[in-house]
Amino acid sequence: MTDPLDQLRRTGVLAVVRAPSAASALLASDALVRGGVTGIEITFSTPDAPAVIAELISRYGEGAYTGAGTVTTPEQARQAADAGARFLVCPGTRPELAAAMKQTGLTVMTGALTPSEIMLAVESGVDVVKIFPASLGGPGFLKALRAPFPDAPLMPTGGVTPANLGEWFSAGAIATGAGGDLVSSADLATGRYDEVERKARSFAAAFAAVRGAES
Repeated sequence: MTDPLDQLRRTGVLAVVRAPSAASALLASDALVRGGVTGIEITFSTPDAPAVIAELISRYGEGAYTGAGTVTTPEQARQAADAGARFLVCPGTRPELAAAMKQTGLTVMTGALTPSEIMLAVESGVDVVKIFPASLGGPGFLKALRAPFPDAPLMPTGGVTPANLGEWFSAGAIATGAGGDLVSSADLATGRYDEVERKARSFAAAFAAVRGAES
């Protein structure tokens, strides 16, 4: 059987795109792909998020790992699935919402920070536990979580940079999520998509170095 998390592992970095408009989200996503970051999470705080996801699927197909973030209702989960999303991400964990997300058949990632929250996520049967905001503890915190949760697929989001990317993977991350450090609200507000592309190149190079060190 194909590992449902194989593409997430190979992608390494999910860019969290929280844009002020659908057009901005598409331009930012194009810049990310040009820069070598092909994991794209379009949040539902972005206007017309399902339409953005559908357009990205049309443009890139299997060439990008595209999904929905900030999924907070079953209806949003269904809308994202209908748009062709590959994965769903919720900032927290609620068993009833996790169940609705799982019913779509997509890869499900829900947020947690404390050990109790991680236990709830695992018990809810999610595919990946998103450690958020990971910036509060850093790679050392993730490494500490690995002791009681050696088999849980953990994805830190927040505080991930090209400079510390290797530390997160060494601490046991299955993949990483990057928001403002990769796609900043300031860059989107001023249309600096060249800066988004530059940052994406830095993240892509850092992940390539991690993969090289692992091989």
